[in-house]
Amino acid sequence: MGLFGASTGAAAALGAAAARPDLVRAVVCRGGRPDLAGDALDDVRCPVLLIVGENDGTVRRLNKAAAARLSGDRELVVVPGAGHLFEEAGALEQVADAAVGWFDRHLGGGGRTFAV
Repeated sequence: MGLFGASTGAAAALGAAAARPDLVRAVVCRGGRPDLAGDALDDVRCPVLLIVGENDGTVRRLNKAAAARLSGDRELVVVPGAGHLFEEAGALEQVADAAVGWFDRHLGGGGRTFAV
């Protein structure tokens, strides 16, 4: 299964991935606070996509630091011109495209995805 977490839900998705590596095969975090997952970040083994807005400097820095702690396949995508809520024209579409691509690549079309 894949998990999609936004804002503080990103920490919940990462915590679930750390706790259930047998079930969670991919995670996408949008504008998330992965730092709130604490030490669980060190136990995440599945691929993780972190998506942040270019104009959300604090969250971008937190995601960059979290990416450095993740041991598996991980990627940080910065959406140009976007803020924390991705309200700018076309920003959410870019998030959706990146998330779908990540899940397609890592779930192979056979998994279930849940939003947190």
